[in-house]
Amino acid sequence: MGRRGDAATGRAAHRLGLRAETLAALFLRLKGYRILARRLKTPAGEIDMVVRRGRSLAIIEVKARGDATGAAEALQLRQLKRLERAASHFLGRNPALASLDLRFDVVLVTPFRLPRHMKDAWRP
Repeated sequence: MGRRGDAATGRAAHRLGLRAETLAALFLRLKGYRILARRLKTPAGEIDMVVRRGRSLAIIEVKARGDATGAAEALQLRQLKRLERAASHFLGRNPALASLDLRFDVVLVTPFRLPRHMKDAWRP
């Protein structure tokens, strides 16, 4: 990000990501999920959200793009593997949650639409 435009673009993308995560958190709360962690940093990487509802524990990745297809396509195998490692680290630090049913979800955030919650989007 050496050039001025690159830094401005990076800041705008960061702000968009924060807004998308906030919108996703509100949406999930309305669906009955309890937010256990947001923007959780682990040695393996960052988890956007960890949520729980009943016996289910979900690791949430939030993607914000201009359209749902673009948001869904933004998930790459390298990122999924990083999230799996981060989830493993999180569960190692929180053994009381390890007995819950773990899944990996994605929330797609696009302009002028409600967020789209994709449960069990992938399996390790």
